[in-house]
Amino acid sequence: MNAPICLHAGPKALAHIKAHGLRAQDIAAIPAAAGGPRGLILQAMDQWLFGEWLPGAPRERMLIGASIGAWRVAAACQHDPVAAFQRLGDLYCAQRYPRNPSPAHVSAACKELLASFIGGYETEITQHPYHRPQLLTVRGRGWLQQPSNKMHAIAGFGAATLANLRSRAHLSHHLERVVIGDSRDPADWLKTPFDAFKTHFTTLTPDNIAAALLASGTLPLIMEPVQNIPQAPPGSYWDGGLIDYHLALPYSRLSAHTTGELVLYPHFTDHIVPGWLDKPMPWRCGGRAVQRDWLDNVIIVSPSPAFLRTLPHNRLLDREDFTFYGMDHDTRIKNWQQAIGQGKRLRDALAAFVAAPDATLLQALH
Repeated sequence: MNAPICLHAGPKALAHIKAHGLRAQDIAAIPAAAGGPRGLILQAMDQWLFGEWLPGAPRERMLIGASIGAWRVAAACQHDPVAAFQRLGDLYCAQRYPRNPSPAHVSAACKELLASFIGGYETEITQHPYHRPQLLTVRGRGWLQQPSNKMHAIAGFGAATLANLRSRAHLSHHLERVVIGDSRDPADWLKTPFDAFKTHFTTLTPDNIAAALLASGTLPLIMEPVQNIPQAPPGSYWDGGLIDYHLALPYSRLSAHTTGELVLYPHFTDHIVPGWLDKPMPWRCGGRAVQRDWLDNVIIVSPSPAFLRTLPHNRLLDREDFTFYGMDHDTRIKNWQQAIGQGKRLRDALAAFVAAPDATLLQALH
């Protein structure tokens, strides 16, 4: 009960692990959720996965992420992923904002962060020998297609929020998904429609990766929309987590013809929330929110409640900490770094499970 991690697996993944263990050679895809600084708790696990475990069984793998998840994908695709994840964590923690920063200020700060994070590494990320990055963004429709000012954007997102209260299908009238990804991976399993959102696919290149990463993490109203990403459809772009917060995608299509195409999902929670606007609605969280068979081949690895109780304030890092700590940046940074350091226990627990699977840690994913 005091283990640092929880492991939840769909029925195909559960049977596969019981028969063969958790093997790097069987991992075909790795999702990375939106969620701001919460994703940083996985830093040590990410460094072990991409710096040690997965390189031992090289094969083509899709890495798909939104927002901070897209940034983690960019770290994983660098030649030295251990250093890249460290750089990402250090830069993210070091952010300092004045009280009530303008959207222009926050956007400029994030552009500077990304320049320090991926500057000089663009070709490495987009041409990795094995990893196939796919970055999720959101493009506005209707009032959000090209808002002329902040009030116009507020009205557009207000309408989108009301539409989402009715259903995610109604949200599709206001937002559409854009996947900016590696052209070597056609992502066919995503191209057959699986939800109401219109989805565009465009090629990720060294010339558009900075804009794609910025767009994937652009918070509505807190940041300025990213305009006209090179090679992508024209328009205004925001955070990919608006549609794909925890990436509720049809992963089972990967294993339609084989039992070995598993999806390993390092996550900061043990459940899936489809979209960012769904967070306040518990009926759209967890198994009820995702078509049951989509997760048949998925293994979610997440921090346990016992682990969370060891962190500052007994919880994960949170974007609201910028408000919670106010101008006391030093304390926030110290606590965030302490929490990230505790993430080494998640890494060690997963490595131990891989070496000697413990059936008591493995639960069915509902």
